[in-house]
Amino acid sequence: MRDFQAPGRSSTFATEGMCATSHPLGAQTALEVLKRGGNAMDAAIAGALVLGICEPQMTGIGGDCFVLWTPPGSNEIKALNGSGRAPAAASAAALRARGERVVPVRGIEAVTVPGAIDAFCHLSETVGKLGIDALVQPAIHYAEAGVPAASRVAFDWPLDAPFLKGSARRFFLKDDKPLTTGQIFRAPGQAEVLRRIALQGRDGFYAGEVAQDMVDSLNALGGVHAMDDFAATACTPSDPVSGPYRGIELVEHAPNGQGATAILLLNILAHFDIAGMDPFGAERLHIETEASKLAYDARNRFIADPDHTARLQHMLAPETAAKLAALIDPKTAMAQAAPLTEAIHRDTIYITVVDRDRMVVSLIYSIFHGFGSGFASDKFGILFQNRGAGFTLEEGHPNEMNGGKRPMHTIIPGMLRENGRVLMPFGVMGGAYQPTGHARLVSNLVDCGMELQAAIDAPRAFPEGGVLKIERGYSEKTRAELEALGHKLELPEKPLGGAQAIRIGEDGVLEGGSDPRKDGCALGY
Repeated sequence: MRDFQAPGRSSTFATEGMCATSHPLGAQTALEVLKRGGNAMDAAIAGALVLGICEPQMTGIGGDCFVLWTPPGSNEIKALNGSGRAPAAASAAALRARGERVVPVRGIEAVTVPGAIDAFCHLSETVGKLGIDALVQPAIHYAEAGVPAASRVAFDWPLDAPFLKGSARRFFLKDDKPLTTGQIFRAPGQAEVLRRIALQGRDGFYAGEVAQDMVDSLNALGGVHAMDDFAATACTPSDPVSGPYRGIELVEHAPNGQGATAILLLNILAHFDIAGMDPFGAERLHIETEASKLAYDARNRFIADPDHTARLQHMLAPETAAKLAALIDPKTAMAQAAPLTEAIHRDTIYITVVDRDRMVVSLIYSIFHGFGSGFASDKFGILFQNRGAGFTLEEGHPNEMNGGKRPMHTIIPGMLRENGRVLMPFGVMGGAYQPTGHARLVSNLVDCGMELQAAIDAPRAFPEGGVLKIERGYSEKTRAELEALGHKLELPEKPLGGAQAIRIGEDGVLEGGSDPRKDGCALGY
């Protein structure tokens, strides 16, 4: 039990339904949908669309999504890939000929076709109850009436605003300045797009005037996107991947998401007595850091578009984890195993909903970097994602950029099962950090016996760029011991990630946890 005389928050408990996400208006929207007779999928979609207005630097209708869910009362986990593709004319060879070594992170070349709206329309029609026309209404309201910038959103805005370019500055700045806490953000252009989606479904976005606005705006900036690229966009069902960890099964979305990295990371950690280590000590963090370096090296070699990922089973094989675990020296830090394929970012939203029939939804939705590519469509103000920065330009690599391919994605929804029963949908936002975040949350629960909210609150660290980024929550003693092991430490500018989770008790009680690193909460009824 937490110390009630210390700063912190309690888990949320309810029985009928619950949502945990990174902004209160998103959580409230989801609960209102449940109370109107919608199911968990309806609630998650409506809440996610509202989050695109509440947290515009994190996500929006120009982004992608991945979804895990269960049918009501079932423990079967289904998956949908709502990530978009590179335009047909995209070419790694052309970029190499220009002298590029990586896809320009904020360049027009990094803009892939948005996939989330197609996925939301498909899921609302095939899984939901209320229809997409009803689910977009809360977001339309907030886009027109406006949303006060919440504290974490206002913290991010000036850090990400310098990347806004051209018409995007008109849509996402106020008097050419970042919004501050409490200032109202409105998006009337997006409200109009959502109205067209309500009337026409996916064609309101991927065809006609809205699609033409996106294509014309991209072409004017040097993009090779075409109307056919938008018309051809289609989400695809997928089989999840999973792996055991000390009696718990971690279920992740298959590639092109990086979820398999979290499974491999736990497979490596299973070779060490994490439960016997100080949860906040240098020994545990050193082992986790070294395992992360190795797991991410494997990720960078193998994960790509589902049609080009050929060695997934090798990556998840027990013998692979055993060989990697043997490379870890408990007394010395190794160099970064390999540079990360994609540029690092911290900008994503995650929402999870459980309804009274125990349909469970785990949904993650993002435009990649803060304010995505920094470009927006001229008429409607649709902010374009820069997911193409997740490609490599290495010739012959499975994740090489080429037309019609999906890039390796950082965003990953997760679920836990225990003895075959769905135990907990969860997500840990934070770009490349997410697999480490998934593994750490699972380990906090399983190895350290933490309560759910405490497991989310616990301090984090992550190796990237040759340094170990470590939050202030670790003691000076732990930091000194890590430096003695050879780690170069750095305090990150932003906190590492932001977790949301709902644990489903055997008695049916729902326990929600929400990360204080974000503005959100878990709400139930």
